[in-house]
Amino acid sequence: MTNKAVNGVSNTTKGEIKKMVAEKNVKFIRLQFTDILGTVKNVEIPASQLDKALDNKMMFDGSSIEGFVRIEESDMYLCPDLNTFMIFPWTAEKGKVARLICDINRPDGAPFEGDPRSNLKRLLKEMEELGFTDFNLGPEPEFFLFKLDEEGAPTLDLNDDGGYFDLAPTDLGENCRRDIVLELEEMGFEIEASHHEVAPGQHEIDFKYANAVEACDNIQTFKLVVKTIARKHGLHATFMPKPLFGVNGSGMHFNLSLFKGRINAFWDEGADLQLSKTAKNFMAGVLKHVQGFTAVTNPIVNSYKRLVPGYEAPCYVAWSAQNRSPLIRIPASRGLSTRIELRSVDPSANPYLAMAVILAAGLDGIKTDLEPPAPVDRNIYTMNAEEREANGIASLPGTLVDALSLLAKDKVIIDALGKHIYANFKEAKEVEFNKFRTTVTQWERDQYMRMY
Repeated sequence: MTNKAVNGVSNTTKGEIKKMVAEKNVKFIRLQFTDILGTVKNVEIPASQLDKALDNKMMFDGSSIEGFVRIEESDMYLCPDLNTFMIFPWTAEKGKVARLICDINRPDGAPFEGDPRSNLKRLLKEMEELGFTDFNLGPEPEFFLFKLDEEGAPTLDLNDDGGYFDLAPTDLGENCRRDIVLELEEMGFEIEASHHEVAPGQHEIDFKYANAVEACDNIQTFKLVVKTIARKHGLHATFMPKPLFGVNGSGMHFNLSLFKGRINAFWDEGADLQLSKTAKNFMAGVLKHVQGFTAVTNPIVNSYKRLVPGYEAPCYVAWSAQNRSPLIRIPASRGLSTRIELRSVDPSANPYLAMAVILAAGLDGIKTDLEPPAPVDRNIYTMNAEEREANGIASLPGTLVDALSLLAKDKVIIDALGKHIYANFKEAKEVEFNKFRTTVTQWERDQYMRMY
């Protein structure tokens, strides 16, 4: 999706936004931003305050947002990206609601170093200094649909027992998924595919690639739309990576490519697999740093219940153009569509932070002229530990605390996050893991209450 296409204009102006607000009867505007943990936050203003917002004069208390700033330095300014103006189609005709996605600035006008969106832009400037113009992302987010109870709370009851690419009547989530697609298309998304996934109650909707910042904006908007429309169907949509034991978890594969103008820098028609030296260097950088950035791309305790053998999620560090078990797959398309598919990312990730660390890893591979290891074209899940070691295949971290330990050793990834985001992310995740570690679960009671 391109937000510019939604508005029918390129480089949306303040005047065009004010005209649309008046013509479409927009009564409220949500000034949205994303915190360090990936949660969408917003300050809602009446349309009468639109001029103030468009002039970057809308202030908010940054100390009220987890991991932002201390009370004594709390004043922050919301600076809307005009090209992200969008009217939510499901809002009432009497008074519609629109949104603008914002960057966060300090009072002196400098980008706030704790803003994930601004931090990604910082990494993109480093990319441009190396001669590249765009870092593109095509995401493949998966989610589960569960029934709501009579009080509107989510249950663990699924509304279908469908499987991969199933149709109604097995796929009872089809109507909900279709309505989600229709809403997204009305908002300007170009939907490429939508289908039932492998697990019962699991779905995937793929939309067209975009540049890094826009693609991350789209992911956050997508999650909002999915949850909103699911509730209208009496369902709860969750992007939790592994909500159910014994079935596949939800991933968010990242299809990645670097461009120089209109030239895909990953494509070289005369090279092996038609992958350019840039593509191989970038991939080598990702493979080198993936253990360090997994805490960012798989950021919650539950993420590591998905990254286990047997459920199609990658847990070994390898690449291939011929099978789907490695961490990185090279899809068959070439030319402008040449890309690498990173399969470990899950939908609980903050997309802005995930893109920042992946870009930093890939650029490190380019700057240091790293060569990737040989591809692994057999099913890694069938290899034993000795075979994996003989082939130089490392494993992804098995828990969040393991991932945090590996992150702490990777200077390239820490620098990609910046001191502020890294310190606050690390602290929040250590607290999260400690709560998990000290919680007594039902599994433990079932296992041990009678035995001991």
